[in-house]
Amino acid sequence: MATLVAVAETKGFRAAAERLGITGSAVSQAIRRLEARLGVALVQRTTRSVRLTEAGERLFAAVRPALEDVRLAVAAAAELADEPTGTLRLHLTTGAETYFSGPLLAGFLTAHPHVQLELAISEAPLDIVAGGYDAGVRLGEVIDRDMIAVPVSGDIRLVVVAAPTYFARHPTPTHPRDLAEHECIAWHPTPDAPLYRWEFAENGRNFSVAVPARVLTTDPAINIRLALAGMGVTMAREDRVRDAIAKGELVPVLQEFSTPFPGYYLYYPQRRHASPALRAFVDYLRRARHLTQTNRQSLPATV
Repeated sequence: MATLVAVAETKGFRAAAERLGITGSAVSQAIRRLEARLGVALVQRTTRSVRLTEAGERLFAAVRPALEDVRLAVAAAAELADEPTGTLRLHLTTGAETYFSGPLLAGFLTAHPHVQLELAISEAPLDIVAGGYDAGVRLGEVIDRDMIAVPVSGDIRLVVVAAPTYFARHPTPTHPRDLAEHECIAWHPTPDAPLYRWEFAENGRNFSVAVPARVLTTDPAINIRLALAGMGVTMAREDRVRDAIAKGELVPVLQEFSTPFPGYYLYYPQRRHASPALRAFVDYLRRARHLTQTNRQSLPATV
């Protein structure tokens, strides 16, 4: 039954084998035994795809909640142990990974030596429950309201920047509409996704601008490097370009039109019982963020 659920959720025998930690042939044998026992075909396989038959869909819909109940019962039993165990699977959107520094994750793994960690980083839309993840990390404004959300970062602000050498050749924009006359270095989350529209605010009203893309990439870090090289104007997260601005390598413009918005949150369904590993990670994340904020507040003011 667990094998059937894995095949249905991953839509493939190889992916199901990787999730279950067994061989592809073991998955095939398990499905064949189940079909022989029930006397009905559950899975239709071709060289390119795997899909459930009508009988397979009915069985999957019935057993999936039951298996989830079993998993939660096992997790509840594991809570009686003094130390969290098991695998913590997290899905992060691109950009969120910068807040999960090596020391943060290393500190968590050191504090909980019996927990294994799996990280997936992608901009592709994903249902973390269907994907088999314990939790995800993404911008707060796109998280469903029925999720438990734990702040990972503070508010985020996007700024428009370019190198002094670029502005030596082009007039400085005074309003976002002026960007139509500039060479813009733009971003989109995936190669088949539309260009990200640059967002601004004026007189309490939010609006976006579809900028002309001289360069279009899926990597914000490359966009910043191109801007540093004087190739055009780009929009970047303020924390990523703060040092370059301080050194005079990048010049911010249109700052009066850039307002903060909710940053990244770790989220997971409130209807599901959080595993001991996830609860331990949430507690560690909260302590680490509180310590960071305390240290910032204790820094002496600059003159």
